Amino acid sequence: MTDSSFYHAGNRALQDAFASRALADRLEERARQAFTDSDREFIEDAIDFFLATADEAGRPDCSFKGGPPGFVRVTGPSELAFPDYDGNGMFKSLGNLAVNPEVGLLFINMHGQPRRLRVNGTASVSRDDDLLARTVGAQLIVRVSVRAVFANCPRYIPQLSLEAHSAYAPTPGVRSPEPAWKGFDAFKDIVPPRQPTWDGTER
Repeated sequence: MTDSSFYHAGNRALQDAFASRALADRLEERARQAFTDSDREFIEDAIDFFLATADEAGRPDCSFKGGPPGFVRVTGPSELAFPDYDGNGMFKSLGNLAVNPEVGLLFINMHGQPRRLRVNGTASVSRDDDLLARTVGAQLIVRVSVRAVFANCPRYIPQLSLEAHSAYAPTPGVRSPEPAWKGFDAFKDIVPPRQPTWDGTER
């Protein structure tokens, strides 16, 4: 990869302080702007990932996103898409994307062979995307145009056991349960109704 923005002066200063510039350059060579078949398989098998965004002032936010296997799709050589499900209504991540489209995604496999994959790019959010009609529970669709995709060393990933998938992950033909917090006295009088979404049944 030859994107001149892959490293900035802050990265370079620390690389030079720790004599790692040559290693960093070698790792940059392995970064790419298109998904491999292995990337696609890993991403589309994922049940979660971490999403990093920032507002117009550069103040960061990090969010956990989860769903059933396949909830993230690789939709093109350098594009992926994922749904926004019913949440707490803060729209911290997606609101950030409205003012700053730069985004980072981190996929981690902690259940089986450890693996990490990072995806950086620019994102757009839509209420009219064609995928809405084919994605159970989606109220919005986020598409990410890839600037860089690269693997990370998995050495610090813990080995965990997956006991069960989330009961809240949208499932075709099944009405997702409401989270308990929506019934708390502090919120129950102001919780908005769920947006209509596709339930996975034939139209």
